[in-house]
Amino acid sequence: MDSNVKKAATVLVAATLYKVSIGVLYVWTIIRGMIVPAIEYGGWGWTASEAGLPYTVAIIVFSITVIIGGRVQDKIGPRWVVTAGGFLGGLGLILSGVVGDNSVGMIFTFGFLTGGGLGLGYSSATPAALKWFHPSKKGMVSGFVIGGFGLAAVVFAPVVNWLLAAEYPFIFGASNNVEHTFIALGTAMMVISISLAQFIKNPPVGYVPSEPKKMKAKTSKSAPVRDFTWGEMIKTRRFVIMFVIFMLGATTGLMILGALGDIAREQITGISGETVAFLVAFMAAMNFIGRIIGGMLSDRIGRTNTLMLIFALQTVNMVLFQFYSTQTLLIIGIIGAGFCFGAVLAIFPALTADQFGLKNYGLNYGIVYLAWGIAGFILPPIGNAIYDANGNFHMVYIISAIISAVVLCITFMLKKEIASKQ
Repeated sequence: MDSNVKKAATVLVAATLYKVSIGVLYVWTIIRGMIVPAIEYGGWGWTASEAGLPYTVAIIVFSITVIIGGRVQDKIGPRWVVTAGGFLGGLGLILSGVVGDNSVGMIFTFGFLTGGGLGLGYSSATPAALKWFHPSKKGMVSGFVIGGFGLAAVVFAPVVNWLLAAEYPFIFGASNNVEHTFIALGTAMMVISISLAQFIKNPPVGYVPSEPKKMKAKTSKSAPVRDFTWGEMIKTRRFVIMFVIFMLGATTGLMILGALGDIAREQITGISGETVAFLVAFMAAMNFIGRIIGGMLSDRIGRTNTLMLIFALQTVNMVLFQFYSTQTLLIIGIIGAGFCFGAVLAIFPALTADQFGLKNYGLNYGIVYLAWGIAGFILPPIGNAIYDANGNFHMVYIISAIISAVVLCITFMLKKEIASKQ
């Protein structure tokens, strides 16, 4: 095997596993299940809105630091940025265990520190991997690397559920299982992510990936005409439409991920904590599969065609979601929600590279990814407020279905806009 092929594979594997190691954001839905119940039931007595705020702040900070990290890694390379991201993210989790039952403190430690660390790491692993592979594989590569972040919940969900329920001596001054869970997760994340970060690097100057032997001639059409600076990018109509699609299209997945524990407990009578943890892990698996299949499918049939399929499926799924009142039916809904969310997240990195090039990709995608952060401030807080008021998410599902249908129409506009520029 050619040495460059080995190096490319090493970076791809390291970047994917790194994303797994920092993907703690998606297990918040399990932890909040130990925070919301009243004190007499073993919780901290937080409202759903209070418990959702650290998650929402983390999403916003995450999306902002993706821009910062992308800019820095464009200048100095990814290694030190992903190292800093792993350290800061782990530190935030450890301090979350220290502050404990303090909503303001948790917003700072989990929301700002952990969210910021995850953003730095997230921004820098994908560009490096993309640069090692031929442009015809952008969807596949971004699917695997981005998929690692979604797959994390499959790994973390059972571990978190065990940590929350197990009986053992607490460490570092933790006084209960929630605090101990944060400290244990932060310590593990810091060690593993920093170790993997040392293998994530850009190819040497002048490196040109080899062309796949069976590449179809039409694949070359996906190559960008030129590399856009961020200032040039944001002035294009394509960017504006892409940003709106990403912002609105991600709201449903973020809402379901952040509130899946509450959704399961509300719609399925007597569901156990172990089952909730399973459902969270299962959605993460579907999220991962959606990223892989969505990215690869977009390489074959086009980014916008794949997005339109995804949003059509998401619209139907959200119309039906309130009727998923058994574990089997809820699993069906989770398959659709997880797959669609994962596919959207895999397609946009490749779409950004297609349209605006790889030279300034870190910063450019960071700006595009800001749409994801704004999405976290749209439907998840609304969903929590509606749940606090009504005790269910039925109205949220209808709102989400309407949003998905609108995004489907806007994606058709993007397809026409891209075609007119070729």
